[in-house]
Amino acid sequence: MKQKIIIVLDCGATNVRSVAVDDKGVILAEKSYFNKTQADPFYKEGIIWNVDEIWQKLAKATKQVVGEVNKEAIMGITITTFGVDGAPFNKSGKQIYPVISWACQRTNDILDDFYDQISLEKLYKTSGVNHFHFNTIYKLYWLLKNKPEVMVEMDQWLFMPSIIARKICNTLYTDVSMMGTSMLGDLKTRQFSNEILSTLKLSVNHFPPLKEAGEQVGIVSAKASKILGLNEGLPLFSAGHDTQFALFGSGAKENEVVLSSGTWEILMMRTEKVNIKNSFVEKGVTIELDAKLPLFNPGIQWLGSGILEQIKRQLFTDIQDRDDIYDIMIAEAEAVKECKLQIDLDFLNHKSFIQELHLQSSRGEIYLATLNALAEKTKASLKILEDLSGVKVKSLLVVGGGSKNKLWNKIRAKKLGIEVKTNAQTETTVLGAAMFAFGASKVYDSVEQAREYFLK
Repeated sequence: MKQKIIIVLDCGATNVRSVAVDDKGVILAEKSYFNKTQADPFYKEGIIWNVDEIWQKLAKATKQVVGEVNKEAIMGITITTFGVDGAPFNKSGKQIYPVISWACQRTNDILDDFYDQISLEKLYKTSGVNHFHFNTIYKLYWLLKNKPEVMVEMDQWLFMPSIIARKICNTLYTDVSMMGTSMLGDLKTRQFSNEILSTLKLSVNHFPPLKEAGEQVGIVSAKASKILGLNEGLPLFSAGHDTQFALFGSGAKENEVVLSSGTWEILMMRTEKVNIKNSFVEKGVTIELDAKLPLFNPGIQWLGSGILEQIKRQLFTDIQDRDDIYDIMIAEAEAVKECKLQIDLDFLNHKSFIQELHLQSSRGEIYLATLNALAEKTKASLKILEDLSGVKVKSLLVVGGGSKNKLWNKIRAKKLGIEVKTNAQTETTVLGAAMFAFGASKVYDSVEQAREYFLK
C-alpha cells in the first residue's frame, strides 16, 4: 500500500500547529507557532482568542508542512482544539463577538445568579459537566446579561473547531465531543438539552448539526487550498476536543483508565456506564462524551507537575541550570531512608498541610513526600471513578511528561496496588485525531484498526 497522509490542525492554548501523519502513525512533518490570548477590546478585564491570528498561524504552518511531504499522498484534513470556547455569528456569517478564552475570569460573579434559572444539580445530572467557571454555558449567560444585543443578533454559535473549519470549507457543524464540554448537552441522548438551552433563550437551531468523530463535514475550498497549500476538494473530517482524542490515541480501551500526567494530572476512563451522583460535583468529577459511541469519559483533574516545578524552583536553586536536575531530584528522594513528612493536598479548598516538618527535613524528603501525596490523590480519584462506572480497575496507563518519572510510577504502583503502564508516545492527541480520519477515509476498515496499526 502506498503511503497515505492526514493533516491534523492542532490548536492548543500554548501552540497552534499543523502535523502530517502517515498511515502507520509516523509523524512526517510538524510546524508550530506560539499561541496567546489577548485583551478583550469590548470588556476591560476580558481575555479572548484572536481567531484571525490563529487561522493565519495554522495556515502558515500547514503550507510549510505540506511542502515537506508528498502532497498527492494527503487523504484529508482534521481539526482538534481545546474545549468549551466558541463565538456567536450572525445570519451573514460574521463573527459578532470575540472568542472568550477559558482563561477569562469574567463569569465568576454570575454563577449563583444563573443557578436561579436552573439548579446546579439539574445541570450536572443532565450534562455531566462540573461547574467550571469557563464552561460555555456561563459565557453565553454572561453575553445574555452583559451584551444582550449580541445574543439577539446571534444566528449560530460555533465552537473553535467549527470556526476553523468554516475557513476551510464554508461548512457549519458542531462536533459531539465539543458539545460534551459545554454543559449544554444531555449525556443520555448525546444531543443538546432543550431544557438547558431554554434557560439561555436559545434552541438547538442556534447550533449547526452535530457530527460524530470521523464524519466527513466538507471539502477544502478553492480559496482555502491556495492558503493552505492543499489540493482543492480534499475531505475535512470531524474531530474536536483534544482530551477525547488524546485518550483514544493513548490506546485506552473500554474500562481502561489513563492518567495524563503533566502540569495538571487528568485521570480519565472510557466506559459505557456512568452512575451520576450529585456528591461527585464536590469531588471534582466531570463526565464528557467519548470520541466513540456509546462511551463516556468520566474524569478528575488536579495540579500535578506544577507543584513539583514549584519545589524545583524554591528548593533546588543551586542546580537550576543543570540538564540533569530532575535526575538529581529523584536521586535525593530515593536516598531518603524514612520519609516522616506527610503532605495533605486539599485541592477542593485550595489548602495544603505539611506534618512532621522539622529543621532536619531535606529537600529530597519534601520532594518524596509530595510524590506520595500526589499518588494518594490518584488513588482517591481512581476509587471515585470505580464507584461511578461500577468497574474494578486492574491497571493504569500513564502518559505525558510525568510518566517519565520512574520513582513516581513506582510510588503510584505501590499506592494503587495495580499495574502501572507507560506509553512512550507523546503525540496522543494528534494521533487520535488522525486515527479517526484514516478510518473514515477507508484506508483502514475502522478507527480501531487504524489504532492497532499506529500502536504496533
